[in-house]
Amino acid sequence: MSDHPPATAGDEPDDGGAHPDDLVVNATCRIPRRELVWRFGPSGGPGGQHANRAHTRAELRFDVEASSALTPRQRQRLVDRLGPVVRVVADEERSQQRNRDLARRRLRLRLAGALHESPRRRATRPSRSSVERRLTAKRRRGETKRGRRWRPEAD
Repeated sequence: MSDHPPATAGDEPDDGGAHPDDLVVNATCRIPRRELVWRFGPSGGPGGQHANRAHTRAELRFDVEASSALTPRQRQRLVDRLGPVVRVVADEERSQQRNRDLARRRLRLRLAGALHESPRRRATRPSRSSVERRLTAKRRRGETKRGRRWRPEAD
């Protein structure tokens, strides 16, 4: 029998596995929650006492260069596109939890967008028949416009 209490759903796994609070960016990138730094403050602006006293503004920071969750290629791509530290802020909602959710979503979208690699374009050539169709249409259009020109009458 073990002296350790049984693990609960909120405990960190000892095997370095995934935690439900990890930020899943895409199929190949998962940011552990310990690498996400939160800061909270008043959202400011009009709104009376609630806006002045409640710390509902959520700021989420992610240090790309110090992250152990990224491959070297992912790290370089993120640093090139977003910089060494990525910061998102959410203060639109009156609830801190909703602002936290917004900030997580924004960070995930920014990271996913920066990590996305568009497939390289393959150079193609138009077929001979499509070139011929295009040139025939241009000739026809030119003839139509030439026929509309005003010509003075010969006396």
